[in-house]
Amino acid sequence: MVAFSDLFCSSLTPGFFILSGVPGLEAAHVWLSLPFCFMYIVAVVGNCGLLYLIGHEEALHRPMYYFLALLSFTDATLCTTTVPNMLCIFWFNLKEIDFNACLAQMFFVHMLTGMESGVLMLMALDRYVAICYPLRYATILTSPVIAKAGLATFLRGVMLIVPFTFLTKRLPYCRGNSIPHTYCDHMSVAKVSCGNVKVNAVYGLMVALLIGVFDMCLVSLSSADARHKAFSTCTSHICAIVITYVPAFFTFFTHRFGEHSIPHHIHIIVANLYLLLPPTMNPIVYGVKTKQIREGVIKFLLGDKVLFTQDK
Repeated sequence: MVAFSDLFCSSLTPGFFILSGVPGLEAAHVWLSLPFCFMYIVAVVGNCGLLYLIGHEEALHRPMYYFLALLSFTDATLCTTTVPNMLCIFWFNLKEIDFNACLAQMFFVHMLTGMESGVLMLMALDRYVAICYPLRYATILTSPVIAKAGLATFLRGVMLIVPFTFLTKRLPYCRGNSIPHTYCDHMSVAKVSCGNVKVNAVYGLMVALLIGVFDMCLVSLSSADARHKAFSTCTSHICAIVITYVPAFFTFFTHRFGEHSIPHHIHIIVANLYLLLPPTMNPIVYGVKTKQIREGVIKFLLGDKVLFTQDK
């Protein structure tokens, strides 16, 4: 048996962490894994299917669908950073994660959630331009503009989240190496430390405001007339925003203000749904609500003859 002190170097940095899963529900891990596994399969197949469809259907080569493709790529990557590791915890009791791998997972989880928020904001602006400036839509949202907007969203996420890794790595870990979570979340890792995590908490709050609140404000900045039209014509995008931001804000505020009033296992389950629900539901929502995507799916599955028959 390796002594606990042997797991640490002189700087009190652990060689690895132990992700304990869902505290209090260890006996139900196998049952919990079933819906998460199903949702993960739906998310990967759905988002990869959307990427294939948008890439191969000429009718979907438009700004709205380019942003949707970026959202699908982000969603598929986001759930893949956490769910396979979570299923290994639930099924095989493989709870160890290397310290640097934990920091890498933490970086990608927060960077991709920030990017998801940014892409939703870009999609809302796309709908705003389409509704308010329909005659200038094609000249405003050109391919270079779309590429620059996507790159800016990615760089924003990277630059704001990179400090998380340095702020977390500098901390001393003398309370142990067990994290009561299924993945490496910034504050969950920081709270294992015996050092002062006030800087981590303040910077995390600042990043949440810069990304989440800023994006939500931009989504809401359209005129009253544009908002009315958006609610009547863009229900799929409204659904995507609700699915993403409701669990996100619940997770953020319970982590900082409701930790003692809400059972920890509820917080962990909602934190996992926060990462898995949007990637699962977005392909379904856009597939059901968007006519062009529905037609593309029918064409892919049944061929051109069905659409031709329907047109007749």
